[in-house]
Amino acid sequence: MKAGGAKVAASTGEIRRLELEFDDNLLLADLFGSHHGNLARIERALDVTLNARGNHVVVSGDPQAVAAARKVLDDLYLRLRRRLPVGPEEVAAALRMATHDGPKPDATEQVIHTRKRLITPRTPNQAAYIQAIDDYELVIGLGPAGTGKTYLAVAKAVERLVRGEVDRIVLSRPAVEAGEQLGFLPGTMREKVDPYLRPLYDALHDMLPPNQVARRLESGEIEIAPLAFMRGRTLANAFVILDEAQNTTAVQMKMFLTRLGENARMVVTGDLTQVDLPRGTRSGLRDAIDVLSGIEGVGVMTFTERDVVRHPLVGRIVRAYDQAESRRRSSAPYESTDGTDRDRDA
Repeated sequence: MKAGGAKVAASTGEIRRLELEFDDNLLLADLFGSHHGNLARIERALDVTLNARGNHVVVSGDPQAVAAARKVLDDLYLRLRRRLPVGPEEVAAALRMATHDGPKPDATEQVIHTRKRLITPRTPNQAAYIQAIDDYELVIGLGPAGTGKTYLAVAKAVERLVRGEVDRIVLSRPAVEAGEQLGFLPGTMREKVDPYLRPLYDALHDMLPPNQVARRLESGEIEIAPLAFMRGRTLANAFVILDEAQNTTAVQMKMFLTRLGENARMVVTGDLTQVDLPRGTRSGLRDAIDVLSGIEGVGVMTFTERDVVRHPLVGRIVRAYDQAESRRRSSAPYESTDGTDRDRDA
């Protein structure tokens, strides 16, 4: 039988030993990795044994681990057949997909095309997030830093702009706690707000050549602006992203969401554990989740530390802070610093 292009030979029942045959020898060097480094990573992660000879790989171990290893090798082989890169990050992503408890999406089916690179989801939640952006007019992405909330949203925005499906991209985020404070900084208004918007510039430069970023910013095809500049506008034929939305007030969030015009898509991202609003001020992001729950056309995607795709230590840091916060809340439920318990006083 076939498995993503690999032929499989195995006995029936619980499979503790599986032999895979790959039909394109030219792809095997990249599949196995330098000095079989990719195979070694899979062995360590799943506690299986992989023996490669020619275009055959024999997988041995616990039946569930063997099935997961097969899924990983299948996914990586499909990537190579579709001319997508395979390296340590892609191996780690395939392992996350294969060991996910729920449905195991095919990440190679959700490729985001930008001018500089092809981007695929690295966790099942990222795959669901990309699908939600295609399916809903408004998507709210919640979760800790490093989960790809903003990066994937910008990637989808760039893809749609390049394809001509939207006329422009509008990227926004709250600049500071109170806009009046900008006046005390030196320089023009753009020089004052640019440091707060730098993560959005970085994402754009990762997906478009520098000359295209500059040209599209100059022409207005791409607009990066603080939230305060959104009032009174109607954003039609646009892909609109609000980043760091946990630092909006309820009034600001309503103002932003009602900017949505015809043939527009909107993505709102934020982390409710990093609210910087004054104590007692209800986060506009939390308010939006409560108000818009169940509304047609709105999708909500929640990421966890398992979706962190930065350095592995970042995931452990997020988990440690979550555990510490849980302990604090259990001992003093109204002393939370994450902006959630403070809402009870708002």
